[in-house]
Amino acid sequence: MKKVTILDYGSGNLRSAERALSRVGADVTVTADPQSVLDADGLVVPGVGAFAACMDGLRAVDGPRMIGRRLAGGRPVLGICVGMQILFDRGVEHGHDAEGCGEWPGVVEQLEAPVLPHMGWNTVEAPEGTVLFDGLADQRFYFVHSYGVRDFPLAADGPPTPLAKPKVTWAEHGDRFVAGVENGALSATQFHPEKSGDAGAQLLTNWLQTLD
Repeated sequence: MKKVTILDYGSGNLRSAERALSRVGADVTVTADPQSVLDADGLVVPGVGAFAACMDGLRAVDGPRMIGRRLAGGRPVLGICVGMQILFDRGVEHGHDAEGCGEWPGVVEQLEAPVLPHMGWNTVEAPEGTVLFDGLADQRFYFVHSYGVRDFPLAADGPPTPLAKPKVTWAEHGDRFVAGVENGALSATQFHPEKSGDAGAQLLTNWLQTLD
């Protein structure tokens, strides 16, 4: 049974994420204890609300450093909703520019759409070779957000590099935005897999199967 720690920093659907992961066979702990965070087979970083407030809560428990230490050792991390957004360089909300964890280049900003928030079920466009979305073609996932990443420089076509490019999943609501990322040990979804029924459960199962 894979040991998964959900990082408790005062923001996020902790209990629904805990229940969803337990249902698919994980041994789940909800804590900010550094040893538990570093020792777990997988770390889940949830998040709801404003980008800046989530970053304040994350810094209060030394979250950015713990996430960085796990990734430096190739230890899997999964960000969910704002827990995905804070992995990027910056978030801009209501004119306030906040620094993120900087694991990926990119800016979280308000979507340009006729109706916000983007709330409800939506399909996604997953890349070839995806692990998270294996077996999930044409499935719908549950989103609740007004902000997202519309431009992901690492995913852009360019000259060959020795580093594997992230596998990026996209969705559309007015704008095209990043719905998921798989990048070595670091994965994330803009939607809530824990609220996405059988499709979300399959995605979490797929992630658990990547844990050593």
